[in-house]
Amino acid sequence: MQTTTSADGTTIAYDLAGSGSPIVFVSGAFNDRHTLAPVAGELASTHTVVCYDRRGRGGSGDVGPYAVEREIEDLHAVLEVVGGTAAVFGFSSGANLGLLAAARGVPVTSLIMYEVPFVFDDADRRPADLPARLSSLVAAGKRAEAVTTFQLEGIGLPPEMVAGIRQAPFFPALEAIAHTVVYDAMVTGPPYDRPTPEMRAVDVPILVLTGTETWPVLRKAAETLPGLLSDARYETVPGGENHTISPADTAVAVRDFLDRVPSRSAGRRREP
Repeated sequence: MQTTTSADGTTIAYDLAGSGSPIVFVSGAFNDRHTLAPVAGELASTHTVVCYDRRGRGGSGDVGPYAVEREIEDLHAVLEVVGGTAAVFGFSSGANLGLLAAARGVPVTSLIMYEVPFVFDDADRRPADLPARLSSLVAAGKRAEAVTTFQLEGIGLPPEMVAGIRQAPFFPALEAIAHTVVYDAMVTGPPYDRPTPEMRAVDVPILVLTGTETWPVLRKAAETLPGLLSDARYETVPGGENHTISPADTAVAVRDFLDRVPSRSAGRRREP
């Protein structure tokens, strides 16, 4: 593990491996830098790969108060580790964050968005007050309730699945990072639960991925998104049950995409 420092002084922990053009991996809710390491490992023979702990998780610090802008600064700080520009692979809420970072001028050269949780039906939108309610639960010490509330309302898991997870041996690990569900609720909640005008203005090559067995709402988001962006395509990789990743198959899709991407200026935007 190595560390770098974000703009507000927060320590950000990361692992770096491989050689070649860099890819920075941004994980989703309940994840740490180890989550995407299997995908990164598959790509390390041809790329420098960096997996980092988003703030509040793993080896990273957590200087408050939280704002989505702080996570954008964190990603920018990690890009500086590999020379200032890189491709970004974002998983779930990490995909929202990657697109938003590119929109805010972080020098992303290309973007891979795996199972981005955008919603395009108003009935599916996440409650605008979800971050505030989650924050109140965490402040009251009700970390388990914060986890399950986010799973139900932020992810949309069925109640029986949430009940099963609560009895699972790994549930205490989820409770330990319950404070970060507030962050993910902000990254994936209104207005960022669908592409904003600044996100639509991003003009870098984008690959939108899902597993073939993913949830219908994620498939619909992935199928819809490329039509709203200037340079995006949608592909599937085998598997993806319950919002999971097949490392080898995903790495093949990522490598093929990056091999096709022409050299261009990072972070270029078109007018919305």
